[in-house]
Amino acid sequence: MDSRQKSILSCIPRRGLMLAALLPLASCATDDLPPLPPSGAYRLGPGDEIRVAVFGQKQLSARYRIAADGHIAVPLLKPIDATGLTPDALAQRIAARLTRAGLLAHPAVAVEIRRYRPFYILGEVHRPGAYPFQPGMTVLTAASIAGGFTDRAAASRFLVIRAFGGRPRRFSARAESPLAPGDVIKVRERHF
Repeated sequence: MDSRQKSILSCIPRRGLMLAALLPLASCATDDLPPLPPSGAYRLGPGDEIRVAVFGQKQLSARYRIAADGHIAVPLLKPIDATGLTPDALAQRIAARLTRAGLLAHPAVAVEIRRYRPFYILGEVHRPGAYPFQPGMTVLTAASIAGGFTDRAAASRFLVIRAFGGRPRRFSARAESPLAPGDVIKVRERHF
C-alpha cells in the first residue's frame, strides 16, 4: 500500500471500513427469502406431457402436451384446463365432461405423466439451461446435471423461483432442497 492509499484510509473511521468490508457478505446471505417449501402433490402445468386413458375407448385414449395456455384438446370435448390440477383431478374433470356431453354414462379415466416440464438452472454452473425433470431431484442433482458448479459458485445457498397459483415466488434453498418441475434455480456467485 503506497502513502496516498494510507492517507485516504486514515480519513475513514475504522467502523466504516469494517461495514464496507461486510457489505458484500450481507448481500449473499438469505436475502430475507422464505425457505423453499415441500412441493406437495404434483400439479400439472404447461409443457407437461400426459397420457389420458379412457378404458374401453381407444379413440379417446391418447398422449397430450399441455399447451402454453394450460389446456388440452380431447377429441369431442371443448378444451380442458389442466393447469394446477393433480393427474387424478384432471381424470375426474375429463370423466365429468364425457358424461355431461352424453358420450359415456360411466367413464373410467386415468391420467399419467409421461414427461414432466423442464426445470431451469442459471448462474454459476458449467452448462446453464433447461433440463428434463425427474422425480426426486434436489438442487444438488440439478447442478450436477448442468455440469457442476463453477469455481466461483456459492454452493451452499441458492435462489429458487417456483410458481404458486400461476404467480412466481422467490425462495432460499439448500443443496438438499427438493425441486419441482418448472423450478428456476439460480446458483449465485460467492463474494470472497
